Amino acid sequence: MARVPSAAAAPVRAGASEEAPVEPDTLLSEAMKPVIAAAEEGAEVSVAVLDVASGDRAVHGNGAFETASIVKVDILATLLLQAQDENRGLTAWERQYATPMIEVSDNASASALWTAIGEAEGLGAANKRFGLTDTEGGAGTLWGLTRTTAADQLTLLQQVFADTGEASALSEASRTYLQGLMGSVAEDQDWGVSAAAATGTTGATGDRFALKNGWLPRTATGLWVVNSIGRVTGADGREFLVSVVSNGNTTKAKGISLLESAARAAVSAFTTKSGTTDRS
Repeated sequence: MARVPSAAAAPVRAGASEEAPVEPDTLLSEAMKPVIAAAEEGAEVSVAVLDVASGDRAVHGNGAFETASIVKVDILATLLLQAQDENRGLTAWERQYATPMIEVSDNASASALWTAIGEAEGLGAANKRFGLTDTEGGAGTLWGLTRTTAADQLTLLQQVFADTGEASALSEASRTYLQGLMGSVAEDQDWGVSAAAATGTTGATGDRFALKNGWLPRTATGLWVVNSIGRVTGADGREFLVSVVSNGNTTKAKGISLLESAARAAVSAFTTKSGTTDRS
């Protein structure tokens, strides 16, 4: 049976109804029970989800996990924020690396931009402004060993997919650029949180999903870190931000299966009959 770190107490917006709704964390915890029960022994998973329309969010598990390549979203967000501070757009050189870093998860491009932003120090300075509190950059050039939580990755997604500039340290132009790259990932990398998107349904952005995945076999154990973060559109057209992080998977394929089950559970916690409440 998979292990999950203890659930984090995430802030929940009060419902307008006099009847107190079931808290999103509780709904997510219930939805995750069969996912945890079906996972292989020794695997750990944590998930966070936000209903974009209502602003309600839920978190299940608060452990820290290696990011692998999902940190590439944070690297690019940091680069964009630094460029904003300098009152400029990205240079041709920066764009040359940003596109393959996100769309095909090119590691050499990530290494170049990791150096450009000032490695962990630069990432940490930007994350303070983004509101991330539990993310620590990897030592030296080891950007893939950055450690984070599902809750922090959800906060980062809020910065990237915020509806208004007031809600994000990133400008509208920066957000649009990053969203576009996350919506154009290579076809063989569209697994993960995209499993929670409804086929044939598009949301306000006109897309079913936009994401970034990460996967990394650990040399010492042979076990896999497999993660996925992004925005998905559910069957009713509602949009959700979802982050799932995991480790201890014996294969990449089993890690992907665990992620996708967790992502579907996260969205179902807000869309099933028991999880739907009047929040108008």
